[in-house]
Amino acid sequence: MRNVLFSTALSLSLATAPLLTGPAMAQQRLQPGGQVQGELSGGDDQLDSGEFIDVYEVQGRAGQPLSVVMRSADFDTYLMIRGPGDFQEDNDDGGEDGTNSALDVRLPADGTYRITATSYEPGESGRYSLSMTGGQGGGGRAIASNMGGGRGQQNSGGGMLQPGREASGVLAQGDRQLQAGEYADDWELQVRRGQTYTVSLDAGDFDAYLMVRGPGGLSEDNDDDPGQRGGRNSRLTFTATADGVVNIAATSFGSGETGRYQILAESGGRSYGDNGRPQQPAYQPPTRQADGVLQVGQSVNGALGQGDRQLTSGEYVNTYTLRGRRGQQLDLRLSSSAFDPYLMIEGPGLAEANDDDPDGDGVRDSRLLVTLPQDGEYRVSATSYEAGEQGSYRLSAMLSDGRAPQGRPRQDSYVETRGQRQDVRGGNISIGATVGGALQAGDEQLDSGEYVDTFTFTGRRGERVAAELTSSAFDAYLILTTPSGEQLDNDDGEDGTNSRLDTVLQEEGEYQVMVTSFAPGETGSYRFSVSPSRGSPRQASVEGGQRVFAIMVGVSDYGGAANDLPYTDEDAEKLAETLQRGGVLNPSSVVLTNAEATVGGVRRAFQQVAREAGPDDMFLFFFSGHGSQEDAQASSQEPDGRMESIVLRDGEITDQEMAQLFDGLNTRLSLLVLDSCFSGGFARNVVDRPGVMGLFSSEEDLTSAVADKFEAGGYLSHFLRAGLAGAGDVDGDGMVTAGELATYLRRQFVAEVENVEAETMEGQRNYQNLVIDRGGVQVDDVVLRLASNGYNAGSH
Repeated sequence: MRNVLFSTALSLSLATAPLLTGPAMAQQRLQPGGQVQGELSGGDDQLDSGEFIDVYEVQGRAGQPLSVVMRSADFDTYLMIRGPGDFQEDNDDGGEDGTNSALDVRLPADGTYRITATSYEPGESGRYSLSMTGGQGGGGRAIASNMGGGRGQQNSGGGMLQPGREASGVLAQGDRQLQAGEYADDWELQVRRGQTYTVSLDAGDFDAYLMVRGPGGLSEDNDDDPGQRGGRNSRLTFTATADGVVNIAATSFGSGETGRYQILAESGGRSYGDNGRPQQPAYQPPTRQADGVLQVGQSVNGALGQGDRQLTSGEYVNTYTLRGRRGQQLDLRLSSSAFDPYLMIEGPGLAEANDDDPDGDGVRDSRLLVTLPQDGEYRVSATSYEAGEQGSYRLSAMLSDGRAPQGRPRQDSYVETRGQRQDVRGGNISIGATVGGALQAGDEQLDSGEYVDTFTFTGRRGERVAAELTSSAFDAYLILTTPSGEQLDNDDGEDGTNSRLDTVLQEEGEYQVMVTSFAPGETGSYRFSVSPSRGSPRQASVEGGQRVFAIMVGVSDYGGAANDLPYTDEDAEKLAETLQRGGVLNPSSVVLTNAEATVGGVRRAFQQVAREAGPDDMFLFFFSGHGSQEDAQASSQEPDGRMESIVLRDGEITDQEMAQLFDGLNTRLSLLVLDSCFSGGFARNVVDRPGVMGLFSSEEDLTSAVADKFEAGGYLSHFLRAGLAGAGDVDGDGMVTAGELATYLRRQFVAEVENVEAETMEGQRNYQNLVIDRGGVQVDDVVLRLASNGYNAGSH
């Protein structure tokens, strides 16, 4: 772990987290606005889930704004902050690039806060930078730290709100602006933990938008008041999770909007309904962090008993956090044979409770069907009807089956099985099923007016599926929602009006698919299916099996013609073994090492393999050994006036001759891999025709190093074997694509070859860099199809 520390007004220092034993490094201070330069690597402390971590401490003050940004080109970053009063915030992706992380928080209390720099996936490593300022970082809508400041003129708006007292303001030029260009006034509200508050923003001049940030990780946004259908005012209800000051930004939906507004904060909110009970337990917000996480589409097992928190009326309670999206329809169920279950949910704009499932035929289990009013974090509490009851339970959160209210027609859909039609019960289908149905007046509708039928299926992580919707009556549109709430949309498939979603499932659990139309009010019949997928039509045409025709050449023993090299002959042999174990190497492939690796031997191998390999096959030429340069006429192909070559046992093959050899191939994809000095110079000569991709261990004027620490002749040779064995199958769909292989190799080079020195023929010194040229090969083009999903380099 290498860290260069900086400090701001908050005084940043390196520390160890609880239960971690890594040594603390001496604090180094820089001026505010500096950066931490660090590295995640083997030997660092790890989370229980396997991610390496570096931990820093910040001494903060109540109300202090803090912005932390973590960036890395080596891995997908992840930030966490923990502090007094169970304060916690996490962030995976901040900004527009999708892999860097940003946290904008206002500290709820004086004390020590711990910032953890880590990765999204277990075991990821590499360099990163961590910057900290006292104000807002980049990415999305966020409340800035300069509350009430930063204005060029004295506009009315901002200050302390008093519950029940309406205040007014004006959005105008000179106000603080969000990153997207919206003007904003900043207000504050003193809150008490457990109290519910409602904030209303009314504006006749612009489309109002509210943002609330506060202690305990409070973060809520709202565009339109749900009680004003079609209106542009904003209304937001939240429950304070900690005592302190909440920051409220009064802003607009569109950038640059201006005008007058009124803002009102009221204490008190909707309470739980009694559902006919003579008395209901009084829910108290948790005094510590939740007991666990409940994901949509999953179930958890737990137990109530001594040591758990208790409601004021004596019932034990376990509380789980659930991350939800606005409009999600959830079916929450709590079952137990040991006690009478009681279920509660609360969150932004929502508070509901239930004793007994109304459809349970006298069973005491509890069930709640809710529609989430806003994006955000909700708390689901499992408790009992009577005080002191104990025992095990099962709690689940599933996407609801979309049953229409009474008086509306039932979703008209059926499954075809062996020519027979069977009604779809509850919209549940299995992968491989084909559904027929119709969109019609009276169906459920999206907010924008399109009719919709909803289906659910259970998927496994790493499973690749294709959801297809066809109709001659309307322009088809598909919406897929994952168990964690991520939404994928598709309008048109290849023919322009039907819809097709092809994706690799990233989670275990229940997925929801909404069948709808592109335009509001469209109706008519349709056919819908979810089936196992071999990828896009271009990918599906690629067959598996022994489709790799390879010439693998490695020279260690040069017989006195050049200095010998360690491991380079083994590079060729090991690559052949890897491809053979994977079941993809064609028996016509050729391995040439040492004395066999002659110029004539390589030319004959090209002739032999070119006769065998066809347009459905992949060709691979691999070389590990010496590379050379010689003077040549400067041209578009040799702008440096030098010709590159690979050095064989008895001579050389130049980049120009290699291009001629590749001209004789007629394969689906041809891959040239050279692990040798100056190999990057082959790219312009060979990767100049369709279907050819090149991987080169160094730039055209720099040397390549032997990878002694991996007992390999070169770094590219070592990483290529793992990538083609399955490590390059990033999404786990059983295919290694050109984009996946390139990304995998680049990440390995960044992690392992960053400081490996190289030099030119004249002795100019630099560092070894990987060269990848895909030419006309597309990112999703299949390099090879693996025999099975997943990567296990030690298995057959």
